[in-house]
Amino acid sequence: MGQALRNIWKGSISFGLVNIPIKVYPATEDRDIHFNLLHSVCQTPIKYQRRCPSCEREVSQGEIVRGFEYEKGRYVIISDEDMEEMAAQKDRTIEILDFVDLKESDPIYFAKSYFLAPAEGGMKAYALLHQAMEESGQIAIARVVLRAKESLAAIRIYQKALMMETMFYPEEIRSVELLTELQQDFTVQEKEVAMAQSLIASLTVPFNPQKYQSEYRQAVRQMIEAKIQGKEVIIPTKPQPGKVVDLMEALRASIRLAEEKQGKKPLNKDNQEEPTRTTKETKPRTRKRKKGAELAAK
Repeated sequence: MGQALRNIWKGSISFGLVNIPIKVYPATEDRDIHFNLLHSVCQTPIKYQRRCPSCEREVSQGEIVRGFEYEKGRYVIISDEDMEEMAAQKDRTIEILDFVDLKESDPIYFAKSYFLAPAEGGMKAYALLHQAMEESGQIAIARVVLRAKESLAAIRIYQKALMMETMFYPEEIRSVELLTELQQDFTVQEKEVAMAQSLIASLTVPFNPQKYQSEYRQAVRQMIEAKIQGKEVIIPTKPQPGKVVDLMEALRASIRLAEEKQGKKPLNKDNQEEPTRTTKETKPRTRKRKKGAELAAK
């Protein structure tokens, strides 16, 4: 087992008249490779200074305040006390507003995932909510204040835990109508749709998240290790895909590649399995000699 998680927030789930004490834990972590910025001459890490261009001097953290620009170059000052007072008006409660079907909630609304675990005295009520939601197949839509910011949230079942997904509000989601490329109509042939569906079927497998790894991150780590060891870094070049001229031929070739990987029989032009070819047994051929040759032999 890995290192125990540390909770970032304690509060409760408000479920009708039921109050469930819970702890909140981040469900994901950043595994990206991060670099420091160095001075190329001496390889010293670069430091950034907080400098006021008007006073022409460096300022300390205590001299910095928060401001909102309501007009160009004009600000209203918002203090830490102002923000804390706003947050204090919301208690540490995840308030369930509604229950909806999971399939009705588009993943575009989900922002960040958190585990919810029962706090002291909340195990029974937590287990009750978990089982009830699991059997109903629904998720809860809630409101929560995390780190002085109010968020919409979805609470759903994740294995034996409750998972909270902070959500974007509708006004934070951009409209697809802003994509000018999609303003024109597209027409496709039924044959092309059938071929595309065959390609999807040939690539369809049970979802196994362990199967997918970040090839880029692995390559960067190998490059870093090679540089540490003083080895020459060789990055293999990948062949560039050719320009697609015939969509049907590209789909057909993609299906063949997918089925070869899975050990399936390739499809012919009619989108059917090609029959297995069998080698015909051939008899030895005997050449008949002409009568003239036979007489000469006599």
